[in-house]
Amino acid sequence: MPAPSNITKKRLVFIFFAVSFITLFLTLKLGYVQIVKGEELKKGALEQQTKGIEIKAKRGIIYDTNGKKLAISVSAYTVWCSPADIEEPEVTAKKVSEILNMDEEEVYKKITKRQRVEKIKQWITKEEAEELRKANLKGIEIIDDNKRYYPYGSFASHIIGFTDIDNNGLYGIEKTYDKYLNGTPGKWIKSTDAKQRQLPYGSEKMYEAKDGLGVVLTIDETIQHFAEKAALEALIKNKAKNVSIIVMDPNTGDILAMASKPDFDPNNPREPLDENLKEEWKNLPQDELQKKWYDMWRNFVINDAYEPGSTFKIITSAVGLEENVVSPDSHFYCGGFINDIPGEKLKCWRYYNPHGDQTFKEGVQNSCNVVFVNLGRRIGNERMYKYIKAFGFGQTTGIDLTGEQAGIIPSSAESMKEINLATISYGQGIAVTPIQLITAISAVGNGGNLMKPRLVKELIDVDGNIVHSFEPEVKRKVISEYTSKQLLDILESVVSEGTGRNAYVPGYRIGGKTGTAQKVIDGKYAQGKYISSFAAIAPVDDPKIAVLVIIDEPTNGAYYGGVIAGPVMGEVVEETLKYLDIEPKYTEKEKEEFNNKVKVPDVRNKNIVDAGKILTDLQFKYNTETIEVTEKSIVIDQFPLPGTEVSRGSIIDLYLNDKRKNSNIVVMPELTGKSRDEVIKILDEMNLKYKFNGSGTVTNQKPSSGTEIDENIIVEVEFSDIKE
Repeated sequence: MPAPSNITKKRLVFIFFAVSFITLFLTLKLGYVQIVKGEELKKGALEQQTKGIEIKAKRGIIYDTNGKKLAISVSAYTVWCSPADIEEPEVTAKKVSEILNMDEEEVYKKITKRQRVEKIKQWITKEEAEELRKANLKGIEIIDDNKRYYPYGSFASHIIGFTDIDNNGLYGIEKTYDKYLNGTPGKWIKSTDAKQRQLPYGSEKMYEAKDGLGVVLTIDETIQHFAEKAALEALIKNKAKNVSIIVMDPNTGDILAMASKPDFDPNNPREPLDENLKEEWKNLPQDELQKKWYDMWRNFVINDAYEPGSTFKIITSAVGLEENVVSPDSHFYCGGFINDIPGEKLKCWRYYNPHGDQTFKEGVQNSCNVVFVNLGRRIGNERMYKYIKAFGFGQTTGIDLTGEQAGIIPSSAESMKEINLATISYGQGIAVTPIQLITAISAVGNGGNLMKPRLVKELIDVDGNIVHSFEPEVKRKVISEYTSKQLLDILESVVSEGTGRNAYVPGYRIGGKTGTAQKVIDGKYAQGKYISSFAAIAPVDDPKIAVLVIIDEPTNGAYYGGVIAGPVMGEVVEETLKYLDIEPKYTEKEKEEFNNKVKVPDVRNKNIVDAGKILTDLQFKYNTETIEVTEKSIVIDQFPLPGTEVSRGSIIDLYLNDKRKNSNIVVMPELTGKSRDEVIKILDEMNLKYKFNGSGTVTNQKPSSGTEIDENIIVEVEFSDIKE
């Protein structure tokens, strides 16, 4: 046999190496597939062989502090389809669209998609689900689902919030605690062939969903109802832009109620409750409509900052007492004005009839600006700024709601000029949120501890077991217990003897402070726009609640905090304390006052000086709290009305015809019962045009008294035909 040639040898060597390389490559490739990619490919194979439909977890329940359900998940049904299993798409689409009241073409597109599963419609009714099951349509499956439902409608909507169609929290507690409420979804898995058809003998497995945790709020449903009822009444009565009421437990920081009106129904969060607004919104473009939604959802309590006005005097008082620069018996003199600030002239609200010599306690009762400007000077920039920060202003409180604002305070003590210190001392030139203010006032009521506001106290599982507790949190000590007691005594006298008399409730010792602040819009004080407020603590001998009432832009005549917010405060405090089983304790003085009634004189249509003298001579006190008033200001109305029997020494609220600067707006006086000559004199002094019908005394007038009117309007007056 001849020896192989060199060419043959080379060919053999080449083939050997080629086969060896290919064998090695295939071995490595097989190893890579089996070892490195094995798990991933195995998973992919299983996915091709199975079809999974997600089963949503039941969202956790939101409870009030007593276990009442405020947000629940109710049973609903969702329709899915497996396009590969659909045998007659046209027939199936027609039948499904008829049962579910859907567009047939839309259904057809869904059931012919090149996907393993496709959702057709979410949250169908039980009746629709039963009818669809009876139709026995191949490829159509009905899965048990759940839908968020709020059984009390608009109740506490700004707190609870709402979810989207997939039950994800979008607003309020629903959003803040979404990860706890959501739970863990389950899955329904079936074995399928390459065309996604279920195998007749394939495996089928159900992985149960794990329900979300329940959230227990600090809100008391009964107290929340008290607050919401009072807020709605105040909104309607005062024709206000909005009304907010907060009730807090000063000892724990628990929010017992937080009402804000107008509100919305979280079951339909994009639809206003007002029928007129529904019509207005129908044709709005999407971007404008979206802005309307956000305005409707906006929670004034945490999302807006405002100048607190005289309610901030509580804080200034606390600082002065804590720093020992003032005592309840310290004397101040009110001459009506502060004239020694270069380039500025500040005035007391009652500059036309100055308070004169008064103690600090009386100055708080009178809400005298001059007293607080001088107190601010004693405190000084450094200490005032330190306490503003200590009380939590200029920073968020950390409440469990989104969008909280920090407010506006001076950037530093050095940046505070003399005029800034003066105005801040009586609540102007500083912007706070209602939640900041109620938290600071609660610190005054609980002995000096600044608490973190608490809205959620527990997370519980489906069996009611506590998974996590949120304990009350003390941020810091801001004033001493001694200062707290001193100030509570002073604030109690404001309600029993001073400008807060309208919040007085016999048997309960309530400490409080009124506030009336002109609104700042676009960096300027807006003429005729006010925020009226009242802050209170009760009972002052053992504080159980702190309450803040805010009425934004009242437009029905009166706008003074003591006049319109005071009665609201009294109503909320009385109902809440009685609900909390706090028994009233009547003093001997209260018992005596109830038996010592006197009639209120008629001071309408008199100037403020003469009216004040008449009331003072009869031992009455009076209050206007108006910002713009002159000696010629006329009393157009009063409360209580003439002839009403009240306790001696009661406060009479006077409504003045104050012409606002740079405005032609005046307030219509009361003319009923006046003679023709008297009416002519009154209307001529106000430069109003008029038209008379009949003779004798006035029986009717148009516009009615207390209405804001333009100077150019014609006043129509009707007289009786009977001679005087």
